[in-house]
Amino acid sequence: MDAQDKGSDARHGPAEPGGPGPRAPLPGPVAPADGPSEPESATPPEDERAAGAEERPRDPSEEPPATPPEDEQGADAEEPPRDPSEEPRTGVAALSLRYRIGAALALAAVAVAVCVHLGMTFLHVAPPNTVSKKHSETIADWIYPEFEQNWKLFAPNPLQQNVSVQVRAEIRTPDGGSRTTGWYDLSAQDGRDIDGNPAPSHTQQNELRRAWDFYLSTHDDDNRPVGLRGALSESYLRRIMVMRLDRADAAGRDGEVARVQVRSRTTQVPPPSWSGEKVSDKAVYRVLPWWLLPEDEARGGIG
Repeated sequence: MDAQDKGSDARHGPAEPGGPGPRAPLPGPVAPADGPSEPESATPPEDERAAGAEERPRDPSEEPPATPPEDEQGADAEEPPRDPSEEPRTGVAALSLRYRIGAALALAAVAVAVCVHLGMTFLHVAPPNTVSKKHSETIADWIYPEFEQNWKLFAPNPLQQNVSVQVRAEIRTPDGGSRTTGWYDLSAQDGRDIDGNPAPSHTQQNELRRAWDFYLSTHDDDNRPVGLRGALSESYLRRIMVMRLDRADAAGRDGEVARVQVRSRTTQVPPPSWSGEKVSDKAVYRVLPWWLLPEDEARGGIG
């Protein structure tokens, strides 16, 4: 009994002070291969539990966020932001400093010229005012003849007449005699030069017409000068006539032009066939007096 009790105390009783503690349970006996097998424990081993946990499908929300590889992180971290000044330049910015300064000066000169031209044109076409009256000569020098403004095309009643400027000359011959040429239709000559020409000159289109309009605006119906520009318009028209006669070789080889006479021939533009308007087809002439040429003009024109 005592031995059994001691043995029982040794197995189940509390540990005595200073005595050894309870022993760890020993593994159960291994059943022989041909013998009956022991019943398996209800708790699976640790390795089997770990395998089961790996086989269980994971919830995507439980997965840790994907971290890019270290080499990719290093590539992104090493690439600094681009400086806009390092991008390739185009246009004027691609030029060197010297050429950029030249381009800026050229653009400034063009801008100033455009502003001056617009200002002169505005003062020319605007009604008379203090500025245009004070600088009338400067404005006229800028506008005529290349930048002339003719608003008759947009007038409520545009021109409905054909005006031809004609000239004839008195030629002094070497034997002291004289002869008179026929009428040269200078307007018809300009018309033939313009017809079929894709880019007629300003002289062909406007020189003769403007000279005649200038004369009419400074003379009355009796061909007497009106104002201070009458003599100027007469001299201008006369010199154009001499130049045109010299081009046509009106004086011949040995002769010289002594006097010239100018006239205009005006006819009405016929109305269209569907119009019931009737106009006269009779030509109206305005004949100017003979103009005696100065010695320099008589010998060689104005050239």
